[in-house]
Amino acid sequence: MTGAVEGAEDSAANAVRELRAKKVARNDVVVGIAASGTTPFVLSALAYARKRGATTVAVTSNRKAPITRDAQIVIAAEVGPEVVTGSTRLKAGTSQKLVLNMLSTAAMVRLGHVYENLMIDMALTNQKLRQRGLRILTEASGADASSAEHALRQSGHNLRVALTMLKTGVDAKGARSRLALAKGNLRQALGE
Repeated sequence: MTGAVEGAEDSAANAVRELRAKKVARNDVVVGIAASGTTPFVLSALAYARKRGATTVAVTSNRKAPITRDAQIVIAAEVGPEVVTGSTRLKAGTSQKLVLNMLSTAAMVRLGHVYENLMIDMALTNQKLRQRGLRILTEASGADASSAEHALRQSGHNLRVALTMLKTGVDAKGARSRLALAKGNLRQALGE
């Protein structure tokens, strides 16, 4: 974290080795990020992923770059020239971070980790997150803080289970059962 691994981005072989170790396959999505669109590691990773049948996405600042060849989806934020020529850490890097934020948010929603606009699958690992979880639970359920806190304790601090308890009137075991029958689909478990 404190020092760059110079040259790592130039190794096409390392990209293949890393994706092979992850067992990238047809149900996976591989996102390649390269402002220039020419980084060998990223190009190799996308080519390998595509051969394995994975969905490939390119995030770049250069719509006409080689990275677009092996990407089924191209997200090319046109940011114009950098203020400091030679540095992609400015506009290009910022635009890529924004794109990644949008992609990760959309993925969380599609995977069912969000209820309405609330993160429902949080790990309540510290005091700040426990307080946030309680606020989310009261807002999502319409219950008062005391009832929400009780449901959280009974659920083992699982927001998904606690919300199911509060919205359907069942106990923790019943909520887990409803969620299991719905294969984890919260809306289905809630009957929505």
